[in-house]
Amino acid sequence: MTKAKDGDTVKVHYTGTFDDGSEFDTSKGSDPMEFCIGAGEIIDGFEQALIGMSIGDKKTENIPADNAYGQRKDEMVFVVEKEQFPPEIAPQVGQRLQVPMQNGQMLPVTITEISETEVTLDANHPLAGRDLTFKIELVEIV
Repeated sequence: MTKAKDGDTVKVHYTGTFDDGSEFDTSKGSDPMEFCIGAGEIIDGFEQALIGMSIGDKKTENIPADNAYGQRKDEMVFVVEKEQFPPEIAPQVGQRLQVPMQNGQMLPVTITEISETEVTLDANHPLAGRDLTFKIELVEIV
């Protein structure tokens, strides 16, 4: 039986949970996720969990933060003056925005705090610093 290896394009169903069992993402009710193992399209720990699996295999994999979205970095949290926001944007805690950087790229951020004059923006991935658990089923090796 063929086993998944680096360079294979695969289709998988998955459910991701935190340590407390709460679900943060799933492919249930939709098409399986398709990607190439080793292409860096998804987190490293998830890719590594698939290597050696055969079609139809299921497993539960615990992925530490370092092999998922990394640790949170304080230097990726910054405060800006509220007046720097365009008038059509009313900042709200939890709001996700794209902020232009000096190099022209857009940086996704989350508003984490608002005061009378300042807004705190967090550019860490929302799952950074979290250990993740995935239930994985290998559906197909394309």
